[in-house]
Amino acid sequence: MRTRHFRVARREAAAAAVAAVLACTAVGCGGGGEDAGDGRARAASSSPDRGKGEGGREKTPRNEVPDADETLAVIKGSDDLVLTVHSARRDSGGFVTVNAEVKNEGNESFYGVSAWRGYEQEIVRSSGRSVGGAMLVDQKGKKRYYVLRDTEGRCLCTTGLTKVEAGKSLAVFMQFPAPPESTTEVDFQMPTFPSAPIKISG
Repeated sequence: MRTRHFRVARREAAAAAVAAVLACTAVGCGGGGEDAGDGRARAASSSPDRGKGEGGREKTPRNEVPDADETLAVIKGSDDLVLTVHSARRDSGGFVTVNAEVKNEGNESFYGVSAWRGYEQEIVRSSGRSVGGAMLVDQKGKKRYYVLRDTEGRCLCTTGLTKVEAGKSLAVFMQFPAPPESTTEVDFQMPTFPSAPIKISG
């Protein structure tokens, strides 16, 4: 009799342990936070709804059409690529969303898009070919702001990039932690392109 009660208690304890692990996974335990030294942060439940992928998983949009009526910076890179930053808007949730487009002014398709994801292993592993290597730099505040990530480490930015066809443009977006409201101008940096100053609106 005691043996049967012992087995039941042990099964209940194991079930409780499994439930605790699943609950921890669901809320992203150990998911980090914000590093005040460089503005690196994660965005989970507080980030704007980016839609759901297969199985209900959160997914970031692969493309957002930038506001072409506004131009903050035109940056010429290598391989006949031109990066045009159209907007950098401060959102109510504490983010800055940058919308831009990359145009291939050459005669051949550009396949070197993997360089835009940067070298941080978590983004490389979780986001694939993306613009996760972009950065905002506050020269006065001496602080860097990296692209936000969700609880699974995926960047809140354009992903799924393969190439930029000759003569075509590719719309891209990325979200960053918002600098203090007193900061209205930052340097925008994306791998393979020179740095350029842009103004934050909103």
